[in-house]
Amino acid sequence: MLKVAWSPHYILPLPPNHRFPMSKYEVLPQQLLHEGTLTNHHFFSPQPLETEALHTIHTSDYVYRLENLQLTPQEVRRTGFPLTQELVNREKLIAGGTVACTKFAIKNGVAMNIAGGTHHAFTNRGEGFCLYNDIALGSMHVLQQKWATQILVIDLVVHQGNGTAEIFRNDNRVFTFSMHGQHNYPLQKEKSDLDVGLPDGTSDKDYLYLLEKNLETILNQINPQFIFFQSGVDVLATDKLGRLALSREGCKQRDKIVFKLAKQLNTPIVASMGGGYSSDFRDIIEAHANTYRLAQEIFF
Repeated sequence: MLKVAWSPHYILPLPPNHRFPMSKYEVLPQQLLHEGTLTNHHFFSPQPLETEALHTIHTSDYVYRLENLQLTPQEVRRTGFPLTQELVNREKLIAGGTVACTKFAIKNGVAMNIAGGTHHAFTNRGEGFCLYNDIALGSMHVLQQKWATQILVIDLVVHQGNGTAEIFRNDNRVFTFSMHGQHNYPLQKEKSDLDVGLPDGTSDKDYLYLLEKNLETILNQINPQFIFFQSGVDVLATDKLGRLALSREGCKQRDKIVFKLAKQLNTPIVASMGGGYSSDFRDIIEAHANTYRLAQEIFF
């Protein structure tokens, strides 16, 4: 059975006109339940990740100052969120969800987090709506449990996974692959193990060709025993921040390529939702829902 991490605490009140679409964390589960893709039995309530586990990735100083709401105003602005205890608790809950998903993926082949994909969080700072890096924390948990010696991070959000790249730049146990908008945020890119920068306006055909080609290149270099998939939908043509030009169907085909690869390799995969900022909210929900529909179709 597909297991999906979700909590009502994923949803926080934000100031009016804040550009982060918090409501998708409420609407997406409702949509999946309404259409019958998932039932209540598919969902589980994650527990916040313990502070000790946060230290496996993030510096003690950063964790302490974040937990005690002691970030500087500049650091807070960089995250894009007002700093509150509820926000910190939410980030620990999201990370706990992704870590818990790793065990379900080992058992069932795939598991998913309704939130997560906080790939802009560095070892010692947060950025771009990300405070703790759930993908990195999940990867470290898998390594510590000795469930894998080689992990592949497939990051297909329109913004480079700069935090994940920084965290694992000297750790060859985790191969970081980021395919993103070359001229989009962040202005200063980190160096992933493989970066594919896309020009503005890249559409379905070119995107899918490059994805398959580069995944083939990666598999000629490593034999992944666990995959983390950052499956944000800000690659859509309707996205306010993305600047790429994928259709809903193109985004769906992207997810199919990744899930089919994991299935063919018999490699456990954990998917996090990542970003999505389309002006038409239906595009966000439908594109995210396609990811769950495909996971059910391909694995179950």
